Amino acid sequence: MAKNAKAESENQTFTARQAEAQDEPAPVGDVNRNGLWRTWIRGRARKLSHSTQFVIAAAVILGLTMFFVGNLVSVRIESAAVHSAAEAGAQYMDTFLEPFVQELSQDNTLSAASIQSLDRLTESRSLKQHIVSIKIWRADGTVVYSTNKDITNVQFPLDEITEALKGKVVTDLQELTQDENVFERQLNVPLYEIYAPLRDSRSGKIIAVGEFYEKADSLRREINRVREEVWGVVGAATLAMLTLLFFIVRRGDKIIQQQQVALHLRLIEQTRLHISNAELQHKMATATQEFSRVNELTLRRIGADLHDGPAQLLTLILIRLDDVAENCTAVDQESLETIRAAATDALREVRDLSRGLALPEINDVSLVEELQLVAQRHEQRTGTKVTLTLGQLPKAAPLPLKLCLYRFVQEALNNAYRHANGEGQVILAKYIDGVLNISVRDSGPGMAADAMQLEKSGRTRLGLAGLRYRVESLGGLFSIDSCDTGTSVNAQFKL
Repeated sequence: MAKNAKAESENQTFTARQAEAQDEPAPVGDVNRNGLWRTWIRGRARKLSHSTQFVIAAAVILGLTMFFVGNLVSVRIESAAVHSAAEAGAQYMDTFLEPFVQELSQDNTLSAASIQSLDRLTESRSLKQHIVSIKIWRADGTVVYSTNKDITNVQFPLDEITEALKGKVVTDLQELTQDENVFERQLNVPLYEIYAPLRDSRSGKIIAVGEFYEKADSLRREINRVREEVWGVVGAATLAMLTLLFFIVRRGDKIIQQQQVALHLRLIEQTRLHISNAELQHKMATATQEFSRVNELTLRRIGADLHDGPAQLLTLILIRLDDVAENCTAVDQESLETIRAAATDALREVRDLSRGLALPEINDVSLVEELQLVAQRHEQRTGTKVTLTLGQLPKAAPLPLKLCLYRFVQEALNNAYRHANGEGQVILAKYIDGVLNISVRDSGPGMAADAMQLEKSGRTRLGLAGLRYRVESLGGLFSIDSCDTGTSVNAQFKL
């Protein structure tokens, strides 16, 4: 149709303008205002409960869905109502118009008698109540009869009658904007136009198209009534679904809120426990360091007591034995030599114990110097060789760790001397990725699998057990690797 072509042209113009508008950059002020609005909307949305947010989102989505459904149903109902009315009107008008157009099968014009008969028909009172205008179109688009005599025998585009020439009944309830609708527009009443094919009574061939305009008042009222009913049903269904969803989500929201409160309380309790555990760990570390300090003081005191007590008494015994030996017989001299040898060995052992318990000043030395010092003292005391394989070690370390490392290496070397005769004594130390590893190895015959278990006499290997407790008290890891080719005592600390 002509109006469709016009509408299509207007749509293309609007699309082009819209594309141009999209290419133009938005003003800076508009961008800032849009950003502020979006920020304000997000802030308000975060303050709403989950159920309210859900209902708003569901209302938008469900509302749009129901709007499209309701609009589709309304359009379909309107189309069906108009088409039904058009079918009835077309059958009604066929009865009146077809007898007058039979002559078009032989001639291209209507006779004067037929035109007069049609004029009388359109002027009848019963027909004018519904039909306000009639046109008869020839197949080439020429109007051979019209209530408006000004367009009689005028040819118009075939867009109006194309579908009707194919045998279809076409109806339109839109505004009448075509050139051939001047008369109908002047009536100022709502109309809908109907195109109906008119056939030859003998051959059934379409020889013309009848167009008539019917008042649309009653039809529009019926369509509006049905549309209101449809929208009422759709609105009620939408409201019912939103209400049901609101109560379901609200119940779930309450459960979530209760769980959030419970989780928050649990988090507070866990935080309190974590703080309490941290305080306990701090107290435990402090107690461990204090115990290590007290233990070292005790060992020093025992060493000093051994040096000042038993060592001095043994020295006095040896001196007195020399005085007694001058007045003894040969038999007594042999006994005195035996006593002197035992006292000398005891004195040496006491002095060794005293030197071992007396810890040198290691507060101001580095870890490398500390390991060199303990190896040197062991070599001087035992006359054995100790090899040091030291990597890059930290320059500074806390005093409790230094004390622990000194006693660890000292005891491990003593065990290597006693059980492996000091063969292959090696001290290995390395510091990688914040982890300090210390190992003392030997090339002896190794240790028995039950070395850390109770012996038959009920005594344990107090040296190794003490090493384990000392290392683990500072948060370190203690381990022993032993085989036929030697033993390795290992300690690991995370600094």
